[in-house]
Amino acid sequence: MNVNSRKTVFIEDMKACVDYTIATLGKKIVLAMPLALGKSHAFANEMYRRAKADPEMQLLMATALSLEKPTASSELERRMLEPIVDRIWKGVPDFEYMLDLRAGRMPANVTLKEFYFRAGSFNHVASAQQNHYSSNYTHVARDMMNEVLEDKSDWGFVFCQLAAKQVIDGKTWYSDSCNADLNLDLKRLLPMGRELGIQGLHIAQVNSNLPFMYGDAVSDETFFDVIVDNEAYDAPLFSVPKEPVIVAEHMIGLHVSTLIKDGGTLQVGIGSLGDAISNALLMRHHHPEDYRSVIADLEVMERYGALVDRVGGLDPFEKGLYGSTEMLVGVFLDLYDGGILKRKVYADPIIQRHINDGLLSETITPKAAACILEAEELNPVIGEKTFAGLQQCGFFKSHLRYENFGIWDNETWYAADLRDDDNRQAILDHCIGDRLTNGIICHGSFFIGANRFYAYLRRMSEEERKQFIMTGVAYVNQLYGDETIKRLQRKDGRFINAGMKVTLMGHVASDALENGTVISGVGGQYNFVSMAHALEDARSILMVRSTKDLAHGVDSNVVFNYGHTTIPRHLKDIVVTEYGIADLRGKVDSQVVKCLLNIADSRFQPELLEKAKKAGKVASDYQIPACYRNNYPEALAEKLATYKAKGFFKIFPAGTEFTDEEIVLGRALRGFKAKAAASRVGAAAGVVSSFFRPVPEQALPYLKRIGLDAPETFRDRLLQKVVLCALADDGAL
Repeated sequence: MNVNSRKTVFIEDMKACVDYTIATLGKKIVLAMPLALGKSHAFANEMYRRAKADPEMQLLMATALSLEKPTASSELERRMLEPIVDRIWKGVPDFEYMLDLRAGRMPANVTLKEFYFRAGSFNHVASAQQNHYSSNYTHVARDMMNEVLEDKSDWGFVFCQLAAKQVIDGKTWYSDSCNADLNLDLKRLLPMGRELGIQGLHIAQVNSNLPFMYGDAVSDETFFDVIVDNEAYDAPLFSVPKEPVIVAEHMIGLHVSTLIKDGGTLQVGIGSLGDAISNALLMRHHHPEDYRSVIADLEVMERYGALVDRVGGLDPFEKGLYGSTEMLVGVFLDLYDGGILKRKVYADPIIQRHINDGLLSETITPKAAACILEAEELNPVIGEKTFAGLQQCGFFKSHLRYENFGIWDNETWYAADLRDDDNRQAILDHCIGDRLTNGIICHGSFFIGANRFYAYLRRMSEEERKQFIMTGVAYVNQLYGDETIKRLQRKDGRFINAGMKVTLMGHVASDALENGTVISGVGGQYNFVSMAHALEDARSILMVRSTKDLAHGVDSNVVFNYGHTTIPRHLKDIVVTEYGIADLRGKVDSQVVKCLLNIADSRFQPELLEKAKKAGKVASDYQIPACYRNNYPEALAEKLATYKAKGFFKIFPAGTEFTDEEIVLGRALRGFKAKAAASRVGAAAGVVSSFFRPVPEQALPYLKRIGLDAPETFRDRLLQKVVLCALADDGAL
């Protein structure tokens, strides 16, 4: 059925597509684009060029995470970045509106509004701060449409996305692939808008580099008003290289890994903390003795044993995990490769309930089949919808069909009336399948990752890829709608997200600073936290680094109070820092304060404790237990040293697109930059002293990589000495 009630138009040229868009919608356009990967560079850039060239046009772009290649702010950064950009992002176009935004030359008739930033990327960009949507992920599509419905009723609305294409059984199908997140909502909202008189277009640009993903992401051509299919627009996908995982993050990952229950559900996002969790879970599964040893060294069971026994575990994953995550990231493929992401869920609640109760497995035994036929939903007569749901899961054989209140196999008709013992037995004897089918090991809404992540998805077999279902955030991020099956699938859910600050009262700030500066966005964090409280056996886990390095020194991220909140304290649950676990659910204020003091950095514990006492939140004679007063980075490094020597807790546990020299240079130059920010005199003194020392032979590979092995000018010689000083400070020389 064509939900747009109009014939799909196929266009090969992007300029012609923009011509068609303007001719259909006029010169006042709201251009909505998916978050991150799913944007069409070709359409966005051509539409932006038209608006720049025509002051009579009005263009509002509504999106999130407009991906940008890294740029250099100094000569050393240029030498580092240029080969990396050419290698990792070769052929990836720029968004011209982002180049102009950064340069301060975006025209007055163009506005960019985003609901999520790359962390810290727009801290000092006034227009971005002023035009940020603070919306739960599940509300974003609605809020984008409100731009038109409430304020711009004479504007046209266009949603443009990338799509994958595949011919299946002779018919062409399209997949939202990397961005099923909001597309399903917009497919529903666009027709509603038209009923209210709003003109709208849904445009897809095919990109053959996108893996064809299954589930709700798949549709035929009728879901789109316009399809642009021309291999000339097949730009490479934007890569997000793995970030280094430092000691503190590995410690957070270890603590979180003890809270994951075998047979449960996992949600986690992109970044180094996610990689740390995956690394710890793989250690738990494949190296159980070493894992238990490091957990013992961290005194996890002595401190949190009751919690771990109740909500998590330390044993390898026999049943495995199921992923239910807004963001399908490399972590899930690593866990799939490692034999952990393997718990299959099914779309039928009868099947899923019997699996959860241990009455059914992937192999359908006669006993299990008989048990299912006793289910209330099938009695007294199996209905057509119930039959279809069970058949989709493989319970009924695939060649059967439902007809006239019975099951027909082209030769024999079996009555669906289960009150008759003969009918029941005939169905058991002739209609039941051998194994369950269409099992799902991960539901996701959007994805982005490194180049090898995309390559992995593309080379998966069709059968494997069908286990990774892409669907909307309305399904993944909340329980509303299809609540019965969601509750059954998300057994023992662990919804893991990151925060920036946590107060001693239990408030968490994750998206913005107390002065209002937006760092990233709410995204789906509130969705998952609230869902963790709504599911009987689920927990929300918020990870917070205990400290932050600033130009003036180190600050605590565990604070007494803070002027911004993302997750309020009445939704407090589990908070993890590198120093341990704070189980806050159901605790009174004094207990919350004590739990959080225990996992704060010890350099800040006395001041925090004093503030809590002055506020009357703990007794005036309370003291932090001695076992929690050695929370120092050096102590953590010492505890991991033995295991790092054995090959565990690598800085890039899941691999990297950077060379060995780039890893060392990057770390050394970041350290030197921080040193210079703290003391320019000290940094300069180090550089000056290096002028009087010969170049060490072991430094040559690093200098060659950065083009400073044979400096010809004084400036290049000075840069060489900066690099040598940075390498020496880092311990690389």
